[in-house]
Amino acid sequence: MLDILIFGATGYTGRLITRYLATHPQRATFTLGLAARSQQKLKALVDELGDAALHVRTFIVDVTNSDEVGTVVQEAHVVLNAVALYSQRGNPVLEACVHHRRHYLDIVGELSQLLDRALLCSFDRLAAESNTVIVPCAGMIAVPSDLMVYVANKTLKSFAGPLTGIDMSTSAWKINGFTYSGGSIASAIAVVENTSRDERDAARTDFALSPVRGVPSPRLRVFHTLPVLDPPMGGTFLAQSLANRPIVQRTWGLFELVARNPTDVFPPELSATVDGSGYSYGAAFKYNEFLVHHNWFYAFRYLTVLACMPLMMVVPFVRRIVSKFLPQPGQGPTDEQLEARSLDITNITTSTPDSQGRTVSVRTTFKGKGDGPYLMTAIFVSEAVLALVLEKDSLPPFGKRGGVLTPMTAFGDVLVRRLNACDRIKIESEVLPTGDQKKTR
Repeated sequence: MLDILIFGATGYTGRLITRYLATHPQRATFTLGLAARSQQKLKALVDELGDAALHVRTFIVDVTNSDEVGTVVQEAHVVLNAVALYSQRGNPVLEACVHHRRHYLDIVGELSQLLDRALLCSFDRLAAESNTVIVPCAGMIAVPSDLMVYVANKTLKSFAGPLTGIDMSTSAWKINGFTYSGGSIASAIAVVENTSRDERDAARTDFALSPVRGVPSPRLRVFHTLPVLDPPMGGTFLAQSLANRPIVQRTWGLFELVARNPTDVFPPELSATVDGSGYSYGAAFKYNEFLVHHNWFYAFRYLTVLACMPLMMVVPFVRRIVSKFLPQPGQGPTDEQLEARSLDITNITTSTPDSQGRTVSVRTTFKGKGDGPYLMTAIFVSEAVLALVLEKDSLPPFGKRGGVLTPMTAFGDVLVRRLNACDRIKIESEVLPTGDQKKTR
């Protein structure tokens, strides 16, 4: 049986993931399979990989055919779904993995399949009962946001004590260079066409994916600033925060359940070893994020595009016209463009006041060399898959139990360490100095 099977391996992001895993330094320690609908495209990918494709198994499968998908997923321990248009094509893969007890990760940016509370709870229960890990949103959607808060919380607790809670955590994103791939555009249009207004409104609701409700986060607005820093860092609304924030809040909710009573979440052999306070973000936790621009011209251009989005949502004719001038599925940035770009994120996390009204602030930074939406996504999801395949015994309690999880509840320190070991990524976290106090993690 294969360790890893990639669905959608011939798509734009699927090819990047395949290349990353096929040439990974630990390649000799895991087996790999590729699945796609087109035999011609799959052969072209294998030819492109050359010697890296040795001992790679291939499968021709239509992801809209449940029987075909069910047969193929049984060939692997972990399925990585890189198929575009999840709202139309992705569910059969997820459903087959839950049914056949296969670990599942994807790079979805569409939350519609998770906003069905009954489906989410059913999948979570079935996956947890079979110790199956299900992690949607394991790409640039969710991973950096989830990771920044997780690392900041650990730094905060290491300095101020394990019972210290978070009041506010804010991430400022700087995406240096960006071009949509055809698959991303097709997925965005599919969300507009196949998601009701009620479903889109639900995605904006605080704690839409969390098992428990918490303190509402700041309302979405156009302009933002990063607190504490001097001079302050400012920016505008980040569109993908509509997907990022529900995932961060699900992480908070799962950790909150553990903090309240581990025995209600984990079996006895796990709950006895879990210190819930070490994971908890605290009852007052709130999260926000925004996009930093090079200058006001870029900010104006970005806001203009966002302002035009409602027109695409309500007028199908406009969507069809605009889509003809955009990259088509399978197309995307060139290798040179991918290499020339970068992703920088700065997070400021502030504790709740202590008995004397004092707070502690932590600055956490992420620096990624290479394109954020695609190259970083390939790294995020690949290292998450390898954490599950190669370091299962070192995963945090949720990663051992299973269920519908988030990147940090499933992989925690293992994924942080693996990403920091990449020559493209550097993650640092420090307590901002008060007087002479300064501590770096």
